[in-house]
Amino acid sequence: MQSKAKPLDDLSNLMTNAMGAVKGVGDEVKAMGRARAESLIADMDLVGREEFEVFKALLAKQATEIEALKADIALLKKPARKTVAKKPVTKKPKPSTIPAAAKAAAKKAQGKKTAKKA
Repeated sequence: MQSKAKPLDDLSNLMTNAMGAVKGVGDEVKAMGRARAESLIADMDLVGREEFEVFKALLAKQATEIEALKADIALLKKPARKTVAKKPVTKKPKPSTIPAAAKAAAKKAQGKKTAKKA
């Protein structure tokens, strides 16, 4: 019976060696793929995580400064309020309260205006 076990042992050793070879080839393919990917990434000149975080913080700071400057510009663009003294409004007296002499003077002045136009 030992003679029958020997071919099975040989077959199992052959399969084990074949599996080891396939695993070795798989590892080589993975290593080559990883090296190729790393070289592509290096050629792309990508930014590292730390540099990205620093740049992100810088952009956030600049965005707040820009908003503050926009608010300042908006305030400067608003026209300044002028404090001009208003002229007192003089109300014309009602016609019934105007004395007769004033009415006559007004008619006389109005007559001169119409005479100049003609």
